[in-house]
Amino acid sequence: MGRFLALFNGAADEADKAELTEQQQTEFMNAWASWAQANEKAIVDPGAPLNAKKLVTARGVEDFTDALIAYTIVEAGSHDEAVQIFSGHPHLGLFAGNSIAVLECPPPPS
Repeated sequence: MGRFLALFNGAADEADKAELTEQQQTEFMNAWASWAQANEKAIVDPGAPLNAKKLVTARGVEDFTDALIAYTIVEAGSHDEAVQIFSGHPHLGLFAGNSIAVLECPPPPS
């Protein structure tokens, strides 16, 4: 089994997010919870939102923004299997352009 990091990219701007009704938000969160329950054996870390962001370079530290909004870590038998876990995730249908990047996380060399 390998570990895979899923990075959730959000395509909505603040105006789009503000247009969601409370009912739509509740339905989305319930759909996410159902997805998590259906995949609970694969989920190693359910993740969290990605909010305040700092970029550290040799020149210093600065705030930055990007489209990354959340992460989740799963275990799967292959990269394709990990991708399949996220293929029906409700995040993909919330806003046009939303996506999920699935990255393989091999163990560090020994």
